[in-house]
Amino acid sequence: MKCLIIAAGQGSRLRSIADVKPLIPLRNIPLIERVLDSAMEAGVDDFYVVVGYKSTSIRAHLEKVGRSKGLPITIIENKEWERANGISVLKAQPYLKESFLLMMADHIFDPEIARLLICQSSNNKGLLLAVDENLENHFVDLDDVTRVLVQEKKIQKIGKGMETYNCFDTGIFLCDPVLFSAIKDSAKEGDDSLSGGVRYLAKQGKANAMSIKGLFWCDIDDPKSFKQAEKYLLSLAENCG
Repeated sequence: MKCLIIAAGQGSRLRSIADVKPLIPLRNIPLIERVLDSAMEAGVDDFYVVVGYKSTSIRAHLEKVGRSKGLPITIIENKEWERANGISVLKAQPYLKESFLLMMADHIFDPEIARLLICQSSNNKGLLLAVDENLENHFVDLDDVTRVLVQEKKIQKIGKGMETYNCFDTGIFLCDPVLFSAIKDSAKEGDDSLSGGVRYLAKQGKANAMSIKGLFWCDIDDPKSFKQAEKYLLSLAENCG
């Protein structure tokens, strides 16, 4: 299974911790490496990473990780990284001709989420988004999280600040290449974000949702979420010990 990871943005809300967000160590392991490890554990064996801001540093680290773990990592440059994240997704189109996982470099998660998505790959015709139905999840920043309205496993609406919603976007997707044309069509209407592409597919009935059923995920977007994730991972290590 192929996996696309978006690591192009600046991550300005974590500047107080470090300047290169994907390389911020969380319990001694950089965020992007945690994403790689979780995806590998789920069954991914071929990675494509889109870089932009501070790309030289991220590229050097990924090349080192690829060599040490014997992992194929194709690095894709997005010089338009200041634009919406849909542009980063589009940069990978030439490399992805079949179903693939899509993840964010700053979202850590239980590998079981990706594993459950992979199990649906033979049935996927469009897009399948892993969603969190726990609206009381204390890891979620309500001011920043992307909200989703789902009915009968179909995405009806997606976006930030929506008043009517029943789950959260975890940033972990199973995608068909049709996503690329959906983002392009959305961009023609002025929205070149990933969510814009999802909305376009939703209008066609091709955007589906899968509940993560309480599995862990966290968007490391600011010092508060970083500390929360650090505490959670420490508790896991103590329980294992």
